[in-house]
Amino acid sequence: MASLRASLLLAAVLCALAASSASASRDLRSRPTQFVVRGRVWCDTCRAGFETPASTFIAGAKVRVECKSRSTGAQTCSFEGHTDHTGTYNIPVADEHEHELCESVLVSSPDTACAKTVAGRERAPVFLNNNNGVASNVRLANALGFEKDTPLAACAQILKMYEEVDDRV
Repeated sequence: MASLRASLLLAAVLCALAASSASASRDLRSRPTQFVVRGRVWCDTCRAGFETPASTFIAGAKVRVECKSRSTGAQTCSFEGHTDHTGTYNIPVADEHEHELCESVLVSSPDTACAKTVAGRERAPVFLNNNNGVASNVRLANALGFEKDTPLAACAQILKMYEEVDDRV
């Protein structure tokens, strides 16, 4: 009986040691507090309000990431950047913004013929905190859009393909 108690006690001690060493081996370092907001800026060449095969991406467009207080709506910070030759922007943002509402916002287009913002595509929300299950520090924003002053000639044909209805449903 004494040896059974000793064996159970030894097993309990070994389990406790294994559990404490497992928790001690976890990486308890804080996650990065610098984020990168990534997105693209496109030109709506057909004035459709959405991306089409004729849409192009704009190099040199200016984009801003703005964060506002959830309670007061006052702007708390702002970070700016420009798109590269593929129309992609990568804007570094410092610190956690868990209690703020942050958005990517179009500022300006270098293409004067495609400089009016597309309604509903001028801003996109981004979540800038580590408490959301995303392992990476890169946060992806929906594409932002400007529209041409006049649509391309080929757009009538392109937009027709969106009008076709499939009756086989």
